[in-house]
Amino acid sequence: MHKKPLLEICVDSAESAIAAQHGGANRVELCSDLLEGGVTPSAGMIAVVRKEISIGLHVMIRPRGGNFPYSSSEFEAMKHDLEVARNLRADGVVLGILNHDGNIDVTRTRELVERARPLAVTFHRAFDMVPNLTQSLEDVIGTGAYRILTSGGEAKAEDALETLATLVEKAGTRITILAGGGIRDHNVKRIIEVTGVREVHVGQSGVEVAVASAVSHRNERIRIGAIEGREYQRSFVSEERVRKLAENL
Repeated sequence: MHKKPLLEICVDSAESAIAAQHGGANRVELCSDLLEGGVTPSAGMIAVVRKEISIGLHVMIRPRGGNFPYSSSEFEAMKHDLEVARNLRADGVVLGILNHDGNIDVTRTRELVERARPLAVTFHRAFDMVPNLTQSLEDVIGTGAYRILTSGGEAKAEDALETLATLVEKAGTRITILAGGGIRDHNVKRIIEVTGVREVHVGQSGVEVAVASAVSHRNERIRIGAIEGREYQRSFVSEERVRKLAENL
């Protein structure tokens, strides 16, 4: 009998991590700044989340938003952040580096993979930005990474079922394919059945609820961030939405 597929939820707070665990997730990917696609969370956030949950905790190692070639100083920051994540008892890290031609930066990724040991390394969706997924699969395998998070090069995993199935087949037992991108309770079962993936990743936006601020006084003339209204609203993972997803695996 096949084991139930593993469910990973992306979160940006301790509250969301706890809700993901209670809803039936097997692992969380902890990030900050999800509006930028996720960057490295603070040491304090990693420590608090590790204290609050017993399921797997993987930490994003990404020094900034934007593209995926990094300067020497950014690469140094990533190496230090790896140490922090390991010292705070994360179970794994999530990272990705590309060259300026858009291909996998094998040399620097391999260095991070080796530095991260014994933590498992997931190569994140920078993989979906490469010119050739099949070649990049071999490149990532060559770095020693444990898994690849991918939507098959499309915006949503359900639009790349054939590609994901091919990646799963070519990967074999050499590396795990973690499907992500637009996965919801209504399509997760089909994605698993068609592609053969045994792990799925769901972004916080797929299971979150918006919560209005309890602050009574509001200065509507000022916007601190780039998106209007964000000062008075937060989004958190919904335990019930995670549970519905888990039930549909």
